[in-house]
Amino acid sequence: MENNPELKTSEYLKGIVLNLPESPGIYQYLNTEGVIIYVGKAKNLKRRVSSYFNKEHEPGKTRVLVSKIADIRYIVVNSEEDALLLENNLIKKYKPRYNVLLKDDKTYPSICVQNEYFPRIFKTRKIIRNGSSYFGPYSHVPSMNALLDLIKHLYPLRTCNLNLSPENINAGKFNVCLEYHIKNCAGPCVGKQSLDDYMKNIGEIKEILKGNTQEIERMLFQQMQVLAAEMKFEEAQRVKEKYMLIENYRAKSEVVSNVLHNIDVFSIEEDSDEKSAFINYLHITNGAINQAFTFEYKKRLNETKEELLQLGIIEMRERYKSLSREIIVPFEVDMELKDVVFTIPQRGDKKKLLDLSILNVKQYKADRLKQAEKLNPEQRSVRLMKEIQDELHLDRLPIQIECFDNSNIQGSDPVAACVVFKKAKPSKQDYRKYNIKTVVGADDYASMKEVVRRRYQRAIEEKASLPDLLITDGGKGQMSAVKEVLDELNLNIPIAGLAKDGKHRTSELLYGFPPQTIGLKQNTPLFRLLTQIQDEVHRFAITFHRDKRSKRQIASELDEIKGVGEKTKSALLKEFKSVKRIKEASLEALTAVAGEAKAKVIKEHFGMA
Repeated sequence: MENNPELKTSEYLKGIVLNLPESPGIYQYLNTEGVIIYVGKAKNLKRRVSSYFNKEHEPGKTRVLVSKIADIRYIVVNSEEDALLLENNLIKKYKPRYNVLLKDDKTYPSICVQNEYFPRIFKTRKIIRNGSSYFGPYSHVPSMNALLDLIKHLYPLRTCNLNLSPENINAGKFNVCLEYHIKNCAGPCVGKQSLDDYMKNIGEIKEILKGNTQEIERMLFQQMQVLAAEMKFEEAQRVKEKYMLIENYRAKSEVVSNVLHNIDVFSIEEDSDEKSAFINYLHITNGAINQAFTFEYKKRLNETKEELLQLGIIEMRERYKSLSREIIVPFEVDMELKDVVFTIPQRGDKKKLLDLSILNVKQYKADRLKQAEKLNPEQRSVRLMKEIQDELHLDRLPIQIECFDNSNIQGSDPVAACVVFKKAKPSKQDYRKYNIKTVVGADDYASMKEVVRRRYQRAIEEKASLPDLLITDGGKGQMSAVKEVLDELNLNIPIAGLAKDGKHRTSELLYGFPPQTIGLKQNTPLFRLLTQIQDEVHRFAITFHRDKRSKRQIASELDEIKGVGEKTKSALLKEFKSVKRIKEASLEALTAVAGEAKAKVIKEHFGMA
């Protein structure tokens, strides 16, 4: 017993837990190889870590994690905020097996204001710490290009790679290029623009990149008025053009009242299978969105929305170097950040911002889903089957679904049809048509029983695959009729019923005995699939019924003529359109279609030879 390594590990861990401080900090779990498998934060280290070992966990990943812990390390910090920051950095550094995974595989571009004489401004995906200023990253590239385009039209800036040091300019090493002649550059390379003037422009550009367009706009408006008062109308017009450019840009990017300044907005959406969460971040400056970013976390231990949002807030504020004193969130978050107020708005401009963030995160989620389904078309089918399984609490995934429908008009030519969907897609080669043999007149329940009995008796004899779900096109009566037959055949196949409303549209799904109504949200992929199944079986049954009826009506006249086969009948009907016209046709006209011998037979049959 003493040599039991599990017991030794357990005693060793217990010793660490007992001696943990009751302070804020982060803890790290290591496996037998010394690899960090989990990083967590805590307001109270002892209480948090003890919770992993003091109770029996449900079967799942948390229980697996606890079984893999061989060692515990911890770091004490001064505040909860420090714990949040450290946890986020360690998760990114070590990517532990049981922590959420930040799905951020893209490097988004930033705008760089280069640290050099006469700084250049350009977009880049590389951040080089050489004293240059970086703005971004921009997840929406068209917004970044619009901003660069605005700057290009407002200020003449150099785009060349020349080393414009004072010595080189004074030595006359350079000549102006085409950019100078088309007025995109003011010629600092040959001393036509002073460094002070150029840097004044750079200062204004940095304010625009920070989102402070209102200040620049106000300044330009003053300049315009001064120049107009001094009768310098051409210069005033040039300033006005700049002013209008900024005004135009602001009108497109402003969302709410410009009183709202330096605010962070966060929202979160979980995936339908709850394996991922998407977080949207907006940064607001002077009522305009200055930053917008959405990213994904892959869950590992069924983390709550609140835990994931906490991580997302820390990650985004650190990444974008945000110092906002106010954070708008969709629900209460149990975290404290120094000098920061959390707001859950109910109305007004702040609520508009939250709604906009939610709209963005939902759109991102939908786009990711479409993307995934394009790469893996089966994913959509599996998701739909999983939804049906969850809604009806089925034991297994409904890979094969079969649906039945009867068709008769005023009791004539009763038929039935069965359509088969495999992996949520029609499997047309498995569709079957049935002529009702044992039922006289319009008895839907008896017809349904006959068809279901014939289909599954044959399936049992031929050892064919049976459906995982059987759907009847009708309500409780049809379901009971089907259940009766399945009980006789000793088959345990789940039965559902699709009912239609007064306008003949799919309205509800029935399941269980006694049947219960399952609420279906309209216009969801699941609702569309069930509607498609119902429409498909109805179409198939109706088409078969029409074919049978029209054949019977035609057969009554032409089938009695000996020596005239199917091909000739079809050719005659195609040419003359009806039996009446065939009767009235001349011998020459009939000969042209059926040949001389058959034309005489037809004429004789109708007594017109």
